[in-house]
Amino acid sequence: MVEQMLADVDPAIASDSPPKAIIAPHAGYIYSGPVAASAYASLRQASSVISRVVLLGPAHRVPVHGLALPASDAFATPLGKIEIDREAVEQIRGLPQVRVFDDAHTLEHSLEVHLPFLQSVLADFQLVPLVVGDASAEEVAEVLERLWGGPETLIVISSDLSHYHDYQTARQMDSATSLAIEHLAYDEIHFDQACGRTPVSGLLLQARKRGLKGKTIDLRNSGDTAGPRNQVVGYGAYVFH
Repeated sequence: MVEQMLADVDPAIASDSPPKAIIAPHAGYIYSGPVAASAYASLRQASSVISRVVLLGPAHRVPVHGLALPASDAFATPLGKIEIDREAVEQIRGLPQVRVFDDAHTLEHSLEVHLPFLQSVLADFQLVPLVVGDASAEEVAEVLERLWGGPETLIVISSDLSHYHDYQTARQMDSATSLAIEHLAYDEIHFDQACGRTPVSGLLLQARKRGLKGKTIDLRNSGDTAGPRNQVVGYGAYVFH
């Protein structure tokens, strides 16, 4: 399913220069997978360059204070194991907003749905997985600053957009959110606009400091992919160069 979604992406998107960071959704594949694939297809030509992925997503199951790391040495999917970058973990463990908290990862889908996409488009890479809870944009940006690295490091932010509005309302809300993301307006995105608002805002703040430019490459909702249009969830794919 992942391979087919990647194959269906417009080649014009896939041929763009590889981004430093992406934002992609985390719903079930039949709903948000095609939108996520739009972001991941842009990574193919950097598959041999990227060796570390810093993956941040919001907490859905367990209350989290700050940002939570796992204690494990690897994450496993049907496509194999992904080693945790222990050296990178040590770079951020001393920060007061970062702690090891396995409960946050046990049932958290906002990170795991991205892993097969990463395994499909990248060669060999290590992972820094962080579940983001009660934290500020500045605290998230500080973590990203320490892990920023060079071309070998990819930042992935996991977030859906608006939730459970009718189709037209969702389109209007998600268009406004996309405009804020493109303008790196980290303080103009609210929780009703993006469930991953906190990690998104942290990335936008850091992107502004680093002089990155954001671009929307796909914007749809569940009414476009696999669901009814009376209550939809919005999905966007964004790249940052």
